Amino acid sequence: MTEVATPLTYVERAARVKLMIFDVDGVLTDGSLHYGAEGEALKTFNVHDGLGIKLLQESGVQTAIISARTSPQVIKRAADLGIVHLHQGGHDKLTPFKALLEKTGLTADQVGFIGDDVVDLPILTRVGFAVAVPNGRAEVLERAHHTTVAAGGRGAVREVCELLLHAQGTYERVMAQFLV
Repeated sequence: MTEVATPLTYVERAARVKLMIFDVDGVLTDGSLHYGAEGEALKTFNVHDGLGIKLLQESGVQTAIISARTSPQVIKRAADLGIVHLHQGGHDKLTPFKALLEKTGLTADQVGFIGDDVVDLPILTRVGFAVAVPNGRAEVLERAHHTTVAAGGRGAVREVCELLLHAQGTYERVMAQFLV
């Protein structure tokens, strides 16, 4: 008699993450594009999300951004947050994902990804911990292991970072610097 493996809970999946990848539009931002007087696209990032990423890095989890759009604001935001793995441009997100696995030596099961739209599905359906934001497309929500309570650009990233910290037992250690 063969035993049937019990599916992992989303918390068990989060506990195995060594690299968390973030989409930008609709995840790190609310998906809105504002245009300046010169026609440049402007993005708004959530400061709470940024601190969550920094705390996650302090815990030892690597971070990355893979975005279909190209934006100098994303380069600046990634630099501000110390995110060294950054890929922008093109709807093919699978190729940079595979390159990132090769570069880090990790397997897809050790990676988490948070996305919101159909261009995210090639990564979302391959990672060990797939997360959607509640304002994401139905196809993404259906395939995610977990959906955040907070919307994209409104604290969803911070929520995921804290979930990972709790699941990996590192929350108290990284928060100790603030809870003096």
